[in-house]
Amino acid sequence: MSKKNNKVKPNDVKVDEPMKSFWKDKGALLSAGIAIIFGLICFLQTVNFDYVNWDDDKNVYDNELVTTITADNFVENTKGIFTTDVIGNYNPLPIWTFALENLAFGMDSPGKMHMNNVFLHLICVLLIFRISRLLGLKNGAALLVALLFAIHPMRVESVAWITERKDVLFGVFFLGALFYYVKRKVYGEKKYTLIITVLFILALFSKIQAVVLPLSMIAIDYYLSGKITKKDILSKIPLFALSLAFGIFGIMMLKGQGSLEQAVYNTWWERLTIGSFTYFIYVIKAIVPFELSPIYPYPSKLTAGHFAGLLMIPTTLYFLYYTYKKELKVWFFGILFFTFNIMFLLQIIGAGQGYLADRFTYIAYFGLFFIAGYYVQKFSSKTAVYIIASIAVIVFSVITTRQTEIWENGETLWTHAIAQNDRSVLSFRNRAIYRRDLKQVQGALEDCTSAINLDSTDSEIYNTRAKLYFDLGGEENLKKAVADYDKAIQYDTTTSDFYSNRGAAHIQLGHTELGMYDLNKGLEINPKNAVNYRNRYLMYREMGDYDKAIKDVKSYLKLRPEDADMWFEHARCMRLKKQDKESIPFFTKAIELVPNNGFFYYERSKTYYTMGDMANAKKDYLAANERRAEIDPEYHKLMQAN
Repeated sequence: MSKKNNKVKPNDVKVDEPMKSFWKDKGALLSAGIAIIFGLICFLQTVNFDYVNWDDDKNVYDNELVTTITADNFVENTKGIFTTDVIGNYNPLPIWTFALENLAFGMDSPGKMHMNNVFLHLICVLLIFRISRLLGLKNGAALLVALLFAIHPMRVESVAWITERKDVLFGVFFLGALFYYVKRKVYGEKKYTLIITVLFILALFSKIQAVVLPLSMIAIDYYLSGKITKKDILSKIPLFALSLAFGIFGIMMLKGQGSLEQAVYNTWWERLTIGSFTYFIYVIKAIVPFELSPIYPYPSKLTAGHFAGLLMIPTTLYFLYYTYKKELKVWFFGILFFTFNIMFLLQIIGAGQGYLADRFTYIAYFGLFFIAGYYVQKFSSKTAVYIIASIAVIVFSVITTRQTEIWENGETLWTHAIAQNDRSVLSFRNRAIYRRDLKQVQGALEDCTSAINLDSTDSEIYNTRAKLYFDLGGEENLKKAVADYDKAIQYDTTTSDFYSNRGAAHIQLGHTELGMYDLNKGLEINPKNAVNYRNRYLMYREMGDYDKAIKDVKSYLKLRPEDADMWFEHARCMRLKKQDKESIPFFTKAIELVPNNGFFYYERSKTYYTMGDMANAKKDYLAANERRAEIDPEYHKLMQAN
């Protein structure tokens, strides 16, 4: 080695042989355990948290493939999950885990889903520790890397948000594949190819971000050998092929959903400016995690600070060149790993309503954390190093614990987001929806007004406010609802729900023809809009057109077969047609879905009575009475007399 290259290199730190027997190494087990315990302490409170109204509905509690899964339709729903996207994102494996959780303990236990997120995160922490050890760090340094990964405030979004199951799940498979790859490289073993490939595929089915695994492996190749060879690259062609296939598929999904369409900053140089600035912010937040928020709306205009971010491109490229030439391997590896794992998430090709997202750093930060661990080990004789590291861990733990609290529910989440940035239409709109569901009408209306003041062309916020007016009822409020639905449709003529909702408001006002037009228009736009079928069914039923009503209720039930109330409505409509016998199976289906609904038994009892089947009428009457259904006094007397 020449004099100019006589600096201590990462590979001067020998790999410890005890790593081959990790589970017998008490020091390693203790160190890994400490990191896991810290992570558990920071995130344990999430077991008491609810869903939040930010994609948890679309991914979990309103996702019919999740909510309707049973032992009988398990294969069918699983196929559906793996062949469809959710709002443009193809991450079927996390969605499938939600379905499994529903089978195991139902949809009313979000705390258990939160706990599973924490459990998966802690597996990632263990893998980070073991990878760090395999890369030459001793227990103390590897502990710091694992601690930073476990408790850094930028982890919160990935762990505390149920929807971000995809982060922690893909993290387990991604880091698992990386662990076996490093193990194979370090010990010169030829095995593990199959398990690496399987884990990679599982990671890709969890989150498209996993496509960078082969690039991350190349960064590992360099760190372990000091060079990147042609053989290193060629050996990963099968993995690159998988990455390319999933990457193209993922882009097509996003494009089909319209998520790649840019509302702001459309030119290439503006997108490059946004990406460079974002890269810079991610680096700074690794050290000083400031102003953390669930959403970072695009700035109203690009400032000098944003354009200064463009310097990050030549700076990073020069830094990588310099560290490569000087064989400063830990710096080259750390920055290269970070760059590979963040570069596709910099919103240069924008997808989403914000230009930053804490969750995007979940894997990427390992590169920066590893640099910190390496230098703690290198200067382990300096007491100040341990003091600084300890202070960082304590401060990060406190910030993370407090940041986690904001994910308790929709109110806490969006109130925090608004406090951080009051220019986000999404934050006001989602808090309005949350408050509307809690019947906090005045607060919800105020949030709607704030959102409209920020963007008077946002169709969704008019729809939200219209629903509030509709729920309030009364002629004046219904007129306000129609006016807001008019605005929503003015700015978006392609959303079926807007027509369906306006149709319902027209019907309430007695505007039958206008209501029918809207319902038909809504179904023309989206023939799978279940709400439209329900609303039109109710309209036909009131008009006495029972054949058309039954046709619509059947269409509805094909889309939402789990809705007991509509099976019940189907039965009642059959009864209105004097088809009592034919209505019984539909009453029975409603009862099977909700066996504790006494009213269902009561109505079926009356039907049996009309049919002259006194035995079944009496049996259902007793079941209804047992379930405290409100029964007509005359019917009580009738049943008791028999």
